[in-house]
Amino acid sequence: MKMRELIGTAEVPGGDPLRLFRRGDDFIIAVGGNELMNSRMSGSEEALAVMTCDRLAGRKAAHLLIGGYGMGFTLRAALAALGRDAKITVAELVPGIIDWARGPMADLAAGCLDDPRVALVMGDVAAAIADGRARYDAILLDVDNGPDALTREANDRIYSPAGLAVAKAALTRGGILAIWSAAPDDRFRRRLVTAGFQVDEVGVRARSNGKGARHTIWFARAG
Repeated sequence: MKMRELIGTAEVPGGDPLRLFRRGDDFIIAVGGNELMNSRMSGSEEALAVMTCDRLAGRKAAHLLIGGYGMGFTLRAALAALGRDAKITVAELVPGIIDWARGPMADLAAGCLDDPRVALVMGDVAAAIADGRARYDAILLDVDNGPDALTREANDRIYSPAGLAVAKAALTRGGILAIWSAAPDDRFRRRLVTAGFQVDEVGVRARSNGKGARHTIWFARAG
């Protein structure tokens, strides 16, 4: 078995540092003893984009906000699904994540950050949401571990009732708040409904071949 090689560390504002490992051709991002992302498991992150874009079918010049970049699976899938008139804003809190995308993981990134439809914003996605009243047709959140925050307690405010109200205000009429989670969360689903969203909960596999752990995506449509 090939050993993991530590190739980078990135500081997280208000949280524990991230570590980037390489094992053969695979990359792993971990925090503490927990594996956050693995380049072999892109299925649910890609589904976050594809299923959102399917729900936006027919919208011209759609504007998506993605937070955060991760390994770029969601961004690349969104670019493939959207037309040339689309715009995607990517909010990434951790500069080291982008350094890795342009450095050791450049082949995996495949130039997605340089696509003319992409605007990269370095900072907390919560700030981008708060500044975007009725700006986005969809907000795609793959932040931390979902509502059960793993790396930053500050992420909790995105998923709080107040945070959901701010997200709803940032969406266009009929816009979609799409949230990735490592696991189901009935309380959070009820919170989305209480916030006034029409909610569709979908289970997706971690791997693009339909195998691996089952993750959860909520597609919450604003009225």
